[in-house]
Amino acid sequence: MINPIFAPIWQQLGFQAPTAIQKAVYHPLKTDASVLGIAPTGSGKTLAYTLPLLEKLMPRAGLQLLILVPTQELAVQERTAIQPFTKAVELKIQAIVGGANIRRQIERLKQKPEVIVATPGRLLELIDRRKVKMHTLQTIVIDEADQLLTADSRETIRDVVRRAPGETQLGFFSATKIPILDELPKWFAVPVTTYDVRQQDTSAGAVQHLFVASPIRKRVDILRKASHLVDFYALVFFNTAAELEKVAQVLQHQHVKVAVLDGSLRQTEREQALKALREKQIKLLLSTDVAGRGLDITDLPAVVNYDLPVDLTTYVHRAGRTGRMGAAGLVLTLGNERQFRDLKQLVREHYQVKRAYLVAGQITTQKPVQHEKTSQYNQSTAKNKRISQQMPAKRQSRKKKRQRNQLNKGKHRK
Repeated sequence: MINPIFAPIWQQLGFQAPTAIQKAVYHPLKTDASVLGIAPTGSGKTLAYTLPLLEKLMPRAGLQLLILVPTQELAVQERTAIQPFTKAVELKIQAIVGGANIRRQIERLKQKPEVIVATPGRLLELIDRRKVKMHTLQTIVIDEADQLLTADSRETIRDVVRRAPGETQLGFFSATKIPILDELPKWFAVPVTTYDVRQQDTSAGAVQHLFVASPIRKRVDILRKASHLVDFYALVFFNTAAELEKVAQVLQHQHVKVAVLDGSLRQTEREQALKALREKQIKLLLSTDVAGRGLDITDLPAVVNYDLPVDLTTYVHRAGRTGRMGAAGLVLTLGNERQFRDLKQLVREHYQVKRAYLVAGQITTQKPVQHEKTSQYNQSTAKNKRISQQMPAKRQSRKKKRQRNQLNKGKHRK
């Protein structure tokens, strides 16, 4: 299945046999069919659509493959992952993202790349400026389709597709399935064949799902302690950017090696933050769900949910950042007892979440035993209680009863 031209790169990157999703969509994509591919995070979806589609492209024939992704980080990441394969067949690839210098992007477009990885907003801006020409396009891939096809962004994606030739092949890829994915033929006016390999996929490694009980005021301290564990590096997820910034300031004040990934940063700053975690220059990378969507950090040991995920889809995508391509991983969630019950209910059909404790420089599922001093104190307290129960009750002093109508009466005068 692997093209001989790509085989040396495939082996150099350490890949073994193709994954379930790579096998399932190879021939349909190569024969121009529009598909929906659903597979777990970390199962090789990017190369699942890249390799068969690159085989159909012609050098110096204009834009032929467009890949739409939800975030800047994912666009840069996929461009980097695909680039060795495009070079092998003499194709050029470019990432187009919001937040980057648009003049520089326009200058690079003069090289006429055959492959573009883009965020939808910046792409439409360049199409309207006539800097990106769609008439030679063969295929559009909508990656992270469950996020790009929500009510907020669906029309933007349809607007991009409307700019392409009518016979353009479409590919949709996602780790989770949402109702809109059952209605793709209606929204995009093309027949779409679904390949759902979640049950057949065996690419994920062994991942532990643990919960550490902690009140809000102590969660930062737990992060600090976790950062001192041996070989512990983590992507930490927050529900809001405000809470993320507050925690980042506290950890930095405590001299914990952290970096932040959010929408306020320039693209170069985001890339530096990701590079710092990949190269283990920092212990914790704090991120919101939007910034962390689809990130591929090789052999990431752990993911921490500082805030409880709002839904199952969010938990699945967060958890998918670790345990990728056979590596072991850990998903650690912080919260109170009620949130522990809510989390178990939320993921009951997908994961088993166990209670864990952070003690003696390690994370363990064994409940810590009482310290000797505490045990001696409890025994002493119990002994004193038994002695007090055996002693005769003290004689109660009689209290003189006084009638209410005599409380404020003085002595009778003669």
